[in-house]
Amino acid sequence: MQEPDLKLLLEAAEDAGRIASRFFKKSPAIWDKGDNQGPVTEADLAINTMLEAELQAARPDYGWLSEETEDDCTRGEASSLFIVDPIDGTRAFIEGSRTFATSLGIAVGGVAQVGVVHLPELEKTYSAVKGGGAFLNGEPISHLPHEGEEGATILSNKLNLTPEYWPQGVPPVERHFRSSLAYRLSLVGEGRFNGMLTLRPTWEWDIAAGSLIAEEAGATVTTQKGGPLRFNNKTPQVSGVLAAGDTLHRSLLARLAPADIDT
Repeated sequence: MQEPDLKLLLEAAEDAGRIASRFFKKSPAIWDKGDNQGPVTEADLAINTMLEAELQAARPDYGWLSEETEDDCTRGEASSLFIVDPIDGTRAFIEGSRTFATSLGIAVGGVAQVGVVHLPELEKTYSAVKGGGAFLNGEPISHLPHEGEEGATILSNKLNLTPEYWPQGVPPVERHFRSSLAYRLSLVGEGRFNGMLTLRPTWEWDIAAGSLIAEEAGATVTTQKGGPLRFNNKTPQVSGVLAAGDTLHRSLLARLAPADIDT
């Protein structure tokens, strides 16, 4: 089902992009979701409504997990799961930045199998299927490894590179930022940056598609502790994400380990 599922997600992503573009820079209604969850706009909700109807009609036996749908936990009974973020980078969308994305993933048995990250205003569509490589607008992409930490370009927010997180010392990397986690992971896959890091509990919908794209492009992608990413968790989060080429990944992982642990 990988190729039919990929086609389904690509078509849905294009539909989502058309909706997003109708609202972009048009002063959409905005609400605060509370509990430090950030803002949501009428564009997020309109895209979510379309995606839920379109994707679940096409695959009624698949579970559903979306940032903008209340989680009823019945998804745990499904072997296959849609993992959706209608707009990843809502703040960027509100501010008029073109770097927001729609992130669409499918996990089977807890493992990401299909992923699409679509940025309508940049006319970029990243895609991947497990074992099939990664693509940007239909052309193959590959990760750009970096052998040492010095000068490595890492996508991360400032907080992740403060000393409190690095028992073995803050790495001498060059930090960059994009608001969308899905886009950050996709950029690592594209070879535009050497790595991506987030050290906070991370929602599955932000990373399911992008992590597969980065991995299929040749990056090593794990939790911040080096474990595999698993999806469809009871609480739909993982304990942070580290994506980079194998050598850089191992080096950063060693710096994150407590000083009394032999890595």
